[in-house]
Amino acid sequence: MQKGIIGKKIGMTQIFDEKGNVVPVTVVEAGPCVVSQKKTVENDGYAAVQMGYGDLKPVKVNKPLKGHFAKADVAPKKTLREFRVENTDSYNVGDIVKVDTFAAGDKVDVVATSKGKGYAGVIKRWNHSRLKESHGTGPVARHAGSNGPNSSPSRVFKGMKMAGHLGAERVTVQNLTVVKVDAENNLIAIKGAIPGPNGGIVVIHDSVKA
Repeated sequence: MQKGIIGKKIGMTQIFDEKGNVVPVTVVEAGPCVVSQKKTVENDGYAAVQMGYGDLKPVKVNKPLKGHFAKADVAPKKTLREFRVENTDSYNVGDIVKVDTFAAGDKVDVVATSKGKGYAGVIKRWNHSRLKESHGTGPVARHAGSNGPNSSPSRVFKGMKMAGHLGAERVTVQNLTVVKVDAENNLIAIKGAIPGPNGGIVVIHDSVKA
């Protein structure tokens, strides 16, 4: 991976391509980001750059982060993310990374935190089927059903798909296409949907499978 940027999901819309076809896109306000740290194989065991996005009032910065930003001589940032790179020589601490690092046609992966949906049953959470709703089933048509025999193994196996918390987890969508880049307004339009609510933080980087 060589390119990456942090942004904020604005929402979905649609644009028209050269042939007049409708293309559904997600608009992301990406950057500008500042390089706040460089990590090298010699010092850290791997090569990466740390970027910051979103201004943060100095009064809201704790003491360790205040020293971290002071060492880099950059203004405090709300969100910090690392990007693995093969070579950090092309980056310097304090460099500004803008959305024009990407271009239309690029293949990217998008990482974000999915929408939290609270406690959900097995049908919504795992796409289970309902039980029969005819005679004899009782009022349990949307229940999970049996979790296993009680004689052996006399326990519930780890990983059993059951009701529980749905969403609010890290999700990566791979091989999405950049449709349009608006460098003047720091906007990037990505084909299709990406995880998370409007206003949520997203990380965009080169596709690992392209």
